[in-house]
Amino acid sequence: MTKEILINVSINETRVAILEDANLAEFSVEKHDEQRQAGNIYRGRVANVLPGMQAAFIDIGEDKNAFIFIDDVLPKDSETDYRNHKISIKDLLHEGQELMVQMIKEPIGTKGARVVTQITIPGRYLVLIPGVDYIGISRRIVTEDERERLKGIISSFKSPEVGMIVRTSAEEIEATELQTEYEFLINVWRKIQKKTKNQSCPALLYRDHDLLYRILRDYLSKDVHRILIDELETYTKAIELVKILAPSLKSRIELYHGELTLFQLYNIESQLEKALRRKVWLDCGAYLIFDQTEALSVIDVNTGKFTGSTCLEDTVFQTNMMAAKEIAHQIKLRNLAGIIVIDFIDMVSDEERAKVIVELEMELNRDKIKSNILGFTNLGLLELTRKKVKQSLREMLQVECDFCGGTGYRISVENHLHRALRSIQQLAKNIDGEAILLGVNPQIASLLIGPGGANLEKLERNIGKTVFVKGQEQLSPEQIQLLTTGTKAEVEESALPVREGEELELIVTEAHIGNPGDGIARIEGYVIDVEGAASCVGKRIKTLVTKTFKTYAKARILN
Repeated sequence: MTKEILINVSINETRVAILEDANLAEFSVEKHDEQRQAGNIYRGRVANVLPGMQAAFIDIGEDKNAFIFIDDVLPKDSETDYRNHKISIKDLLHEGQELMVQMIKEPIGTKGARVVTQITIPGRYLVLIPGVDYIGISRRIVTEDERERLKGIISSFKSPEVGMIVRTSAEEIEATELQTEYEFLINVWRKIQKKTKNQSCPALLYRDHDLLYRILRDYLSKDVHRILIDELETYTKAIELVKILAPSLKSRIELYHGELTLFQLYNIESQLEKALRRKVWLDCGAYLIFDQTEALSVIDVNTGKFTGSTCLEDTVFQTNMMAAKEIAHQIKLRNLAGIIVIDFIDMVSDEERAKVIVELEMELNRDKIKSNILGFTNLGLLELTRKKVKQSLREMLQVECDFCGGTGYRISVENHLHRALRSIQQLAKNIDGEAILLGVNPQIASLLIGPGGANLEKLERNIGKTVFVKGQEQLSPEQIQLLTTGTKAEVEESALPVREGEELELIVTEAHIGNPGDGIARIEGYVIDVEGAASCVGKRIKTLVTKTFKTYAKARILN
């Protein structure tokens, strides 16, 4: 597999795309004026304790108080007592208490940040954990001899006051490099401790590094073929960082200065656009549907255009196997986290279900973020969980639609019409005038008037008033404005957007249904029937208004 990292730097943000065989596998973005907070260490003060939720709010000096659960306060050996209801959050924390915490989830929407008391300071090869005496080795290092070698090296210099996790990148790294990084991390921890004594509460004690540093620290390894950077200052900074982090890989950092932008060259923009779609097509013609909610993500597998070549059972199995591979890729790319439920197409055989799980598990093992496959439920749904580390791709790049409220659906035009009719009926009851002029969205205006004004006539009979309708682009479909009331003559004078003898430039939008030779144009929802303009659909033409009516006007083309 060819692995490349693209770093695109613009005026106000840095974007990183990680490619596997030229396909977008991961994406990150960091705005220059919005530094990342996850990983920051604070000296905080307990603002209030919530025994009913076994949690507390911590003032860390940010806009919103952070949130901490009892599991994130307890020592590991006390968790059993908590589960047996022997320990309450009140036994551990009280209002006004000061403590050191680390942010593990940034604030999202109305939710504050989540913090923990177990501090971790990551390096390239090691992660330092103050307050515990422990050595952990990455599960991705599978050779037992190498695991023992690394454990022996760390044991030779580690202080019993701290724990260490050995990262995958430490495989085959010499003892001197590991000890150098250990000493660097210990020095960082001592500086944090010193700040704790010297700064008032609440205070920021340690800020995690910027996106460039984190990418080089966490992703630059022997399997990365190259890192392309399109900005000179960032390239120079990367070279200096790599001299410290991984000197042997310095030659893999390259400065890009082609005619196309870096993301255009690798087709990143279109790949990002596809990754935000609800529907994802597989090469075979089957497709996946992705739905994200706050609590979980749901993935639905459909055969689509794929009909297979042998039998239904084989078609279903082949579709699910191809879907499993793409689902793992999409989970990683979209950065889905929390509970994930996959509705594979129903399989008869337990053996086939097991093979699908193995395929999915094998693909997920390539992901740096830990996933846990729980298996199929009685309803045939596959459940898994994935650790929440950062925002999903959707949260990074999109905002909730103001119109549909994030549901992806909106009220149909027909239902907006029915609502408008009910509102007009209610409005008319409180008006004494003979006629009314209403401002509505042009799309609703057209439906209110109806073919030849038939709908409007029916409404007028119902409410006992003459109704004039004026289309207004700035109004949403659910809005209705009462513009004026009065006698029929007074309101008509205000209502009609055109006058007989007026010359207008109009765009013909469609052919007239009843008079095929004529064309239709509109002004504020008001119909202009242009004689002989059917051949001008889509064109702007000069016209002369020859006759005006309540719901439409007649016009002819000017040579």
